[in-house]
Amino acid sequence: MKGGFIVRSVTAENIKAIIKRKCYAQGAIGKKAGYNDKVFSNMLNGRRLITDIDVIKIANALEVEPNELYGISSGKSLPRN
Repeated sequence: MKGGFIVRSVTAENIKAIIKRKCYAQGAIGKKAGYNDKVFSNMLNGRRLITDIDVIKIANALEVEPNELYGISSGKSLPRN
């Protein structure tokens, strides 16, 4: 990819898994979240970073809590240092 980069994102992998688990179409979720097909595909394939605002929009489209996109289960606390 000329001049570009690809970033592996746990959040993107979680989004893809939720889409698959709920038997949704990727394009339909992208549109529901307010993105065109190319932008949403770029987000899920590491060519565009997923911001905190994106997480909120996508979580709403998937009808899940934002923490689920980050892989954080409700009721579990984060490890403390």
